[in-house]
This record gives sequence, C-alpha cells and structure tokens, in this order.
Amino acid sequence: MQKYDLIVLGSGPAGQRAAVQGAKCGRRVAVVEQREIVGGVCINTGTIPSKTMREAVLHLTGFSAHGIYGSNYRVKERITMADLSFRVSHVIRTESEVTESQLSRNGIDVVHGRATFLDSTHVQVTGSTATFQLEAPFTIIATGTKPAVSPLVPTNGRNILNSDQILSMPEIPRTMIVVGGGVIGVEYACMFAVLGVRVIIVEKRPRLLEFADTEIVEALSYHLRDRRVTMRLNEEVASVEEIPDRGVVANLKSNKRISADALLYAVGRQGSVDELNLPAAGIECDTRGRITVDSYYRTKTQNIYATGDVIGFPSLASVSMEQGRLAAAHCFGLLVNSNPANYPYGIYTIPEISFIGKTEEQLTDEDVPYEVGMAYYRETARGQIRGDTTGRLKIIFHRETREILGVHIIGEDASEILHIGQAVMVLNGTLDYFVENVFNYPTLAECYKQAAFNGVNKLSRF
Repeated sequence: MQKYDLIVLGSGPAGQRAAVQGAKCGRRVAVVEQREIVGGVCINTGTIPSKTMREAVLHLTGFSAHGIYGSNYRVKERITMADLSFRVSHVIRTESEVTESQLSRNGIDVVHGRATFLDSTHVQVTGSTATFQLEAPFTIIATGTKPAVSPLVPTNGRNILNSDQILSMPEIPRTMIVVGGGVIGVEYACMFAVLGVRVIIVEKRPRLLEFADTEIVEALSYHLRDRRVTMRLNEEVASVEEIPDRGVVANLKSNKRISADALLYAVGRQGSVDELNLPAAGIECDTRGRITVDSYYRTKTQNIYATGDVIGFPSLASVSMEQGRLAAAHCFGLLVNSNPANYPYGIYTIPEISFIGKTEEQLTDEDVPYEVGMAYYRETARGQIRGDTTGRLKIIFHRETREILGVHIIGEDASEILHIGQAVMVLNGTLDYFVENVFNYPTLAECYKQAAFNGVNKLSRF
C-alpha cells in the first residue's frame, strides 16, 4: 500500500495542473495514467493532434496566401494523410516530453495502469505487470472523455470514423459526411474543406455552434458554403451503412440518403468513467458519464473532486487546466480566485472563432441596453498584408456606462488577439480604453480601436 496526500486520475490538462498545484502545496502526489504516454486525450487524440493537423493543412495548402497569390497556390500539390500525420506525431512526442518533465520536476509519481476505486480513500491500479493499491485523503478525477458511440453508426476506423480515428484514415477522401455541428465536427469539416474535400455536415439543431454569437456563426457558415460545404441542418441520422467499393451512405430520418467516401461521427463525447467503479466511492454520473460537482469541484463524496471534460461543458483544455488547479488548491486550503465569466473560448475552425463575455442574444434576453462596434480585417493594413480579408472583430458594450460586455472575433489569430479584450474586461475597462490608447501599426490589434470608434459613432446618433 503506497500512501499519498493526493491521487490524481488522469494526466491531461486538468490532471496535470491539479498534480502540480498539489506538489506546490508541499504534498506528496501520484498521477495515475492508463496510457503509456502522459497527456491524456488532449495530447494523444484531441486538442494537440487536431490543432496540429489544422496548422499542417493551412501550411501545405498555402491557404493563408490565397488572398495574395490566388486560390491555386499550394506549398504541396498532392497532400496525403502521411504528410499530416508526420507533423502531428512530432508535436505529440514533444508535448508528452514537456508534460513528463513538468511532473518529474515537481516530484510527482506517475503510475501507469487502470484505476478503480475500492472506497473513497483507496484506489487500485492494474498495470501491465502488476496490481497494487494507493491510499490518499483526497482524489481528483480528471479522466476526460472518449467519443460517444451509437449503434446507428458502426465505426470501423477506415471510412466510418470518430474523431480519435481521423489520423488512421488510409487516404484523404474526395467526399466526406460529418455528423455533428459542434466544435469537433465543424473544426474537422473546415480542415477537410480546405483540403478540397466535398463536405456535408449533418446537424439536428437549426444552426452550428449554438452557444456562440449568431452573427459570428453566420459568417463562418458563409465561408463554409464558399468552400462548397453543404449543411443539412435540422436533420438527424437514422442509420449508416458501408457500401462495398462505393463508400458510405447515411440514411436520414427525413428519408434522405447521403453518400460519400467517408463519414466522421462527431456527436458528443462520453465521460471516461466506465472502469472507475464510482459507486464504491459513493459517486454517481449521468448517462453520458459526466460527474456532478459543486462550485469547488467536489463530488457527492466531499474528499473526491472531479475536473475537466468529465464534468461537462465547456470541455476546453484551458478551462480544464484552471479547474484542476482550483480543485487541488481547495483540497489543501489554499485560497485562490478565478471567475468563470471571464474564461475565453477558442474554436479552431478556418477561420478561427474566439470570444469572451455575453452574446447579443443573451443581452437581449436580459434586457441590457447595449451597442456594438465592428471592425473588419480587410480595413486594416495588416489584414491586407497577410491576405486575410475575411475576419471581423465585434465589441459589445453597455450603451450608458460603455462597459465591455463581450468581444467576439472571427479570423486568423482570433484566439490570440482576444486576450487584449479579455484584459480590458477583467480590469473593468470601458470602450474609452480602446479609443484613447495607441496600437502598433500595422497589426490586427488595431481592430479594437476601429471597432471602438465605430461604436462611439453609433452612440453619437442618439
């Protein structure tokens, strides 16, 4: 029996940050990781592979230079899955080494094997060669998620795939069906569309990315259609079948039939809790494997916490990191502050979407008097230099106090420049900050000043 002060189940963003925070508190910490490579879903099959694949697609297709050299410009004429996998494998290897180094530097023990609760303070770990037990007064569950499965969609890892299997595709298909209009489905739809694949998105809701600002999503939808992506909204898949030598057919509940060379099933994810034996620890989860927690990330069993994707929305790596840190800090009585209302969102579509704060729809429902200032990449020198004329930046502010209520951006580097708006919001700045301060020229950050002037001009009409 090995005794610790904290056991962390999972080494993804939430687990890693929780373990490091526990070690910084001077406690003895163990991380249990089922995979041979640390980093969890984020490094192995999720965030890092998908975002690296996106960069490879943009580079090899010469996408960023199409506005300057024309849409026929390419760095590599015939792009293969091997080209994309090469870059992904390199980044995964490097990131896992960085994670291992961080855990090692902080004196954290990494135990490889499958974790199972024996009770609220004891965990059994079944490794490849031995089984042993760990004991700790606190445990943090950070096991992440796995792709949801459906009996209607028989994935095979070749031409009917989930998001974890994308890089195992033997070749880039000519046509593809993407089932699911959420973050994962839309991100991959964008990548394959840029590669020249004819993509069909099937989504049962009336719009894509329903939690994002409507105007921004409409702009993304325009760009998708411009790349010959077909969107079947308000549609649901009834069954999927593989047709020998003819690819895949998706039968919709509306009696439509859609055929393609491949199909990506990206309808939600399931919490990775099947083997944890949660009832032994007095914990319950819902039908999607999500664990309910309080504001301190404590489960029903007060000495066991859960963080990251396994607790559900927003399922962002950045937020998971913060949740892990906060949970570990609470375990050991360390006072830390963090406001979920100020968490940024990054969606790595093509072009990127990033936002913070309220949407127009939310403010309208709340009867808040607001105004909008808009700026366009095409009206900045930097946008013209880069050849990116599709982006726009939107500031939503209170009409009377000029307080910044939300910032919404679509365009390359959106997830980077959003943090300027985040800083102003968190520090209770107003629209006047952008009006009165100078931004480097030429930069995309100038969009803030342009949007602010646009907003001020609207106020002058009243």
